[in-house]
Amino acid sequence: MILITGASGIVGGKVLQEVAKSGNPVRAMYRSKEDAAKVLSGVQPVIADFGDAESLRGALNGVDTVYLVCSPVPQLVEWEGNMIDACKKANVERVVLNSALGAGSYSKSFPSWHAKVEQRLTASGLGWTILRPNSFMQNVVSYYAPTIRSQNAFYSSVGSARMSYIDVRDIAAIAAQALTTDRHAGKTHELNGPEALSAAEVAGKISRLVGRSVQYVDIPAEAQRKSLHGVGMPDWQVNALLELQEYYTQGNGAQVDGLVEELLGRPAIRIDQYLAENLDAFCEQAA
Repeated sequence: MILITGASGIVGGKVLQEVAKSGNPVRAMYRSKEDAAKVLSGVQPVIADFGDAESLRGALNGVDTVYLVCSPVPQLVEWEGNMIDACKKANVERVVLNSALGAGSYSKSFPSWHAKVEQRLTASGLGWTILRPNSFMQNVVSYYAPTIRSQNAFYSSVGSARMSYIDVRDIAAIAAQALTTDRHAGKTHELNGPEALSAAEVAGKISRLVGRSVQYVDIPAEAQRKSLHGVGMPDWQVNALLELQEYYTQGNGAQVDGLVEELLGRPAIRIDQYLAENLDAFCEQAA
């Protein structure tokens, strides 16, 4: 039995879809009855919480492999650590951990949190695979589409830094391999997309797609901080996001190495495809 945590999330949901195709028995972990009611046909839902050890014991009953992903919250180290401990007690054989690019080298922000979990997992005695994905293509819609629709522009303080955006679907396909085969056992994979792009180049691609000029506007980090606070983002999240941007502006995150293509045995999804599939998100009438 394979347990998929974070099954209602952007990555966990795609991993669940991929694993469900494999024919292996699969259980999906949710935090609410409402989310669990939307489970895929043939998938066993379970309601549990990373902060509730008793619920984790129930979720892991009969499970031998776990996909572990948690929202980027201050409790990430504690909660994922709880699951690792619960996996040990339940005699789980392998955990596939969704970590983050930079976890092996960057001492700030989300990567530093993931690094602590990685250390806990690799020292646990459990079988493991660690995936460190680069920035998601899906973030372009999540973070930039609203102001593209209303202002034909999006804003950040990443300057000319390049990012090798990766589609969540490719991450999910590799995670499914690691959950259903032994080919990734004991390996740490840094997952980069097929091309390194600056924010201005992304704006150019969106402009050509929608048939109007879309601009990337670079702003000072402190101006971005003020803006994020202005929309109600808590201090911890603002600080973590700005520190993560420093990781990219320092020249990290632009690697294109072909590993994803090698692991998948096919070309990686390119951002042009992703943007075309999500054209409506950038159109004025979608506002």
